[in-house]
Amino acid sequence: MFVLFFILSFFSLILLVVGLIKPSIIPQNISKKKSSLIFGLATIVFFILMVITAPPSSPKTTESTIATSTPEPTPTIITNKQAVKVIRVVDGDTIEIEGGQKIRYIGIDTPETVDPRKSVQCYGKEASDKNKELVEGKDVELEKDVSETDKYGRLLRYVWIGDLLINEFLVQEGYAQSSSYPPDVKYQEKFDEAEQKAREEEKGLWGEVCNITPTPTKKITPTPIPTKTTVQKNPTPTPTTQAQTIQPVQPVSGSYVCDCSKTCPQMLSCAEAQYQLNVCGCQARDADKDGIACDADCQ
Repeated sequence: MFVLFFILSFFSLILLVVGLIKPSIIPQNISKKKSSLIFGLATIVFFILMVITAPPSSPKTTESTIATSTPEPTPTIITNKQAVKVIRVVDGDTIEIEGGQKIRYIGIDTPETVDPRKSVQCYGKEASDKNKELVEGKDVELEKDVSETDKYGRLLRYVWIGDLLINEFLVQEGYAQSSSYPPDVKYQEKFDEAEQKAREEEKGLWGEVCNITPTPTKKITPTPIPTKTTVQKNPTPTPTTQAQTIQPVQPVSGSYVCDCSKTCPQMLSCAEAQYQLNVCGCQARDADKDGIACDADCQ
């Protein structure tokens, strides 16, 4: 119907225009005014009918509609984790992966078991065994923080199995202590909280097995006052209390003599440097507090 009314409307409009331009084509018995009125009314009526019967127009596609209907691309998740396989566990905080590269766990420290310069420390074997149980022979993910390697060339990494952060788990269960080495401190707050919880629950090395307790404060017992005074013929005069400087006895072992003034280059050997640290207490020989004297000269 829309098409029909469109044609009739268009046709009547043409007749109206032609009638106005060439009145001669209109029959003689119809005046020009009357024909114009007829064709004009017909054009209007057909136009109205055409509008009424027009099919509904499809909605316009706006820019907002396009933006809404277009699916957004899935964001790409950027991760710095690397999947590797663990072939050997060295100790509680060190592993070896395929290719022979050693990995040192970031932010924690377990008791020593393999350092030839140190005796096996309490709970060191348990920490090493637990680390083997967790990761040896398994696929893990390594996450880097800031530093790439330590001074021994070991990669510094956080170790993940699924959603389990092995570094944190070892601290939480009492196999390791939280140990901060800036700038690699991404998860250090979590490690500190895990250690605090392990201490409170006396887990692992914080339990009775290692008996890690603060050194008790010495109590000074006052000298009792004698109830009777014994008169002596030749009384020994009581010396007045004076501040005395007591020189410490310097132990000698073999050819080593305690001398904290000696610097690392002046040591005869690494064994002497370790003797000065462990026996003589020369803490200046262990600047980084890792228990190894003169690290730069004694790798």
